[in-house]
Parts: sequence; structure tokens; C-alpha cells
Amino acid sequence: MATIYTHKDSNIRKTWILISIFLIFIIGLGWVFSYQFNSPIILLIAVIFSTLMSLTSYWYSDKIVLKMSKAKEVKHNENPELYHIVENLSITAGLPLPKIYIIEEMAPNAFATGRDPEHAVIAVTRGLLNKLDRSELEGVIAHELSHIGNRDILLQTVVVILVGMVALLSDWFLRWTIFGGRRNSDKGGGQIAAIMMLIGLILAILSPFIALLIQLAVSRKREFLADADGALLTRYPEGLASALEKISQDSTKLKVANKAMAHMYISNPFKGKKVRKMFLTHPSMEERTKALRGMDL
Repeated sequence: MATIYTHKDSNIRKTWILISIFLIFIIGLGWVFSYQFNSPIILLIAVIFSTLMSLTSYWYSDKIVLKMSKAKEVKHNENPELYHIVENLSITAGLPLPKIYIIEEMAPNAFATGRDPEHAVIAVTRGLLNKLDRSELEGVIAHELSHIGNRDILLQTVVVILVGMVALLSDWFLRWTIFGGRRNSDKGGGQIAAIMMLIGLILAILSPFIALLIQLAVSRKREFLADADGALLTRYPEGLASALEKISQDSTKLKVANKAMAHMYISNPFKGKKVRKMFLTHPSMEERTKALRGMDL
């Protein structure tokens, strides 16, 4: 029986294809905008602005995320058990020891951030430490280390930046269309201009929706892959499966949760709301635990 581990290579390949399509979509959208307003400089400005955003997010994304979550760094003497779990699993995974942060919240959850394994961070909530046993905690830490090893954090950061850029361009285009901004038709090509305006308007309306779907699709694929790699790291899939069940069944709210980074947590922190499957930032816990318990290690 096929498990999520057997689909590892396929998930990586499909994710990069998805990112490539997304990049082409953004470039095409920028071209439509620049044609619509007969101003190539718009595309140039968009490229420069997106590059600056990307560089800023690459170097400072971890600091921004940790600030948003109110996480505090913990040293060895402050929590030696947690430190040793992360240290032992990092050695097993062949990764540098990441910095360890604790979020003083009782809702059990965790995430990883950082631009590469050498600058990685694992953050866990106080509730996660209090409510999980050692094997379950090891499963969660292994899951987050897998995100680090697979470079998921940088990949997700790039997707978030591109999604934000599309949203900004779409909002700008809609405002200009509503308030009379349009291509000068005095030079001819009025019909073409009208067609391009229509296409641009449709793209502007649909682009945030498309961007959201791509972001969620990438997130779900990476969660499946991190579950598989995490279970392979500990050699005990039941530990992570049990941890996921406990986390999903806990009704404590994560007060520092932010929708912009909901996809980074091991479990979506926004619980209690019925949402269509296609709009979930994570696969369902039933799917994840079933796949983990179907693994043959």
C-alpha cells in the first residue's frame, strides 16, 4: 500500500512545478498591467519592488515571525529536556542545532522558521511541552526539523511574498479601473485596449483567489512530506500520529495566532470553524494520522 513516504519525490517535484507556474502567472499579470496603462515602467517597478520585498523577507522573516508570535529563546539550562530532544534529533537528521524558542501559550502547537538550516529556529508552545509525552514531543520536533531539512520555510516565505505582491497589484489595478485609469486610445488599438482591460480586470479579481489556492496547496503538500520525514527520523510514526490527535482535539485558543502565518504551525491554530476542504491550510488530521499509521518502516 502506498504511503505518504512513497510519494516524497513526487510531492517535491509537483511543488516546484507549482511555484514555476505561479511565477509565470505573476510575470504575465505584470505585463497585462503595463500594457493596460501603456507604461513599461510599471512592470519594471513591480520587479524591483518584489525583489526588495524578497530580500527583506529572506534576511528578516524569522525575526518578524518570532516577534509576531511573542516567542522567547530558551537556553540549555532553562529546559534541558527539550534542548536534548532537539539536539539528539538534529544529530540524527544531520542538521545544525537550531535555536529553540518557547511561546508562553497553553494551546499545543509548534512551527519552524529561518532561511536555511544554519539559521533555523524551532518554536513550541508551553502547552505542547505540558500536554505531550516524550515520544509525542519527539514526533513534533522531528516534523519541524524535516521542514528545516527540506527547506520548506524558505519556500513558504517565497510563496507568501508572491501572494502579497499579486494582492497589491490587483488592488492597485482595480482602483485605477474604477476611478478611470485606462490605456490611452488616441494612438489607436481601441478594441485591443478594451480586450486587455477586460482581461486585466478578470485577472485582478481572480488573482488573490488563485494565489490563495496555490499557497494552501503548497502548504498541504509540505505538511504531508514533513510528516513522512519526521516519522522516518524517529522510526516511530505512532508518536507523531498521537501528538497530532492531541493537538487537534485540544480546544485551547492560541492567542498570538495570526492568519498570515497559520500555515507555518504544525496544526492550523484557527479551530472550531467549518471550512471547505480546499480552503484548509493543512490536510485533515484524519488523513495525516491514517497515512502515518500506514507507513511501513
